[in-house]
Amino acid sequence: MKPLARVMALPVRAYRLVASPWVGHGCRFQPTCSAYALQALDHHGVFRGTWLMLRRIGRCHPWGGSGFDSVPGTDTTCADKTCDHHH
Repeated sequence: MKPLARVMALPVRAYRLVASPWVGHGCRFQPTCSAYALQALDHHGVFRGTWLMLRRIGRCHPWGGSGFDSVPGTDTTCADKTCDHHH
């Protein structure tokens, strides 16, 4: 991950350590929004990765859909579409 993308990933990592255990595991999508954000930043860099992350978070509401939603352009595979990929 490039340096600027690492900086952008810090709040996501902090959320995963501090808030995520309290929020629970009710994410509508797989991979989870935080895993998606880290993958997007890692694969696409800070600008496009941040855009993809914000777009995904914007879809995270009762009418925004659910299910398997991988980061565009990644080689993420999951046989049963329920795994959570962490980098």
